Amino acid sequence: MALAQCPASCGEIIQGWILGSEKLVSCPVDWYSEVEITTGTPLPAERPLVRAMVKQVLAHWQLPASLSNEIRIDCRSTIPVAKGMASSTADIAATAVATSRHLGFTLDDVTLSQLCVALEPTDSTVFRSLTLFDHNTAQTRISCEHVPALDVLLLESPLTLRTEDYHRLPRRAALITNAEILDTAWRKVQRACLTNDPALLGEAASQSAIASQTLLPKPGFNSLMGIVEQCDLYGLNVAHSGSVVGLFLDRQRHDLAKVRELLSKPALQRHWPRQYLLRMVEGGVRER
Repeated sequence: MALAQCPASCGEIIQGWILGSEKLVSCPVDWYSEVEITTGTPLPAERPLVRAMVKQVLAHWQLPASLSNEIRIDCRSTIPVAKGMASSTADIAATAVATSRHLGFTLDDVTLSQLCVALEPTDSTVFRSLTLFDHNTAQTRISCEHVPALDVLLLESPLTLRTEDYHRLPRRAALITNAEILDTAWRKVQRACLTNDPALLGEAASQSAIASQTLLPKPGFNSLMGIVEQCDLYGLNVAHSGSVVGLFLDRQRHDLAKVRELLSKPALQRHWPRQYLLRMVEGGVRER
């Protein structure tokens, strides 16, 4: 038996045209998908991608594909699906690590990211550090070693968007138009991690969020930015290929009650009926 968990993401800190292609830096938060792998009969209701990952792991370790029929996957997650929270990445990454451990092997982060990308575009939550990642090819991985301490007030929309549908949108021209903005935002992310500056990280996230409005606009965006300014929060981030939004703040420093009061106005409450106060955490799959 082997158990592993991988964090969700509140969208991306930044995403756009950086260093020659579309890349992202995910925003890992303390909400996890947990996968238990045991020897046994497969459960009747499985998420197709987790079974596909088991088969891929068997192939990676050059083991018979028939072993998949003897592996039971118990995936436990309450992460909202199709909202831009990396729920699928969390499921398949935890499955890959737990399956490998069950078979007596250990996966490194680079191999894990490659296995995940082979199934679908992947969030950089598979890495311990905040990482600039080419989520389509896994060819670029630039880590920022320190994660500034901050909280994220995650706002969940009732709207859903599958990652594959986002990737069908004609995005290249808009992405290239905003390349200079994203290059600046990426440099801010690096400096924020070096200096442990949550406010600078929030600036980078806000810049990327504003650029994202040309591709996947979020309802009430100007009002949300107004709350950031009025309450002197660190910034605002979005799911660039989903519907969630995050307000970057410090629950000890900022007036959370005032933020929630402003969010309770009917125009915003309609778009963002659910809120979760989370901590930004290190990414990576944890074995348990």
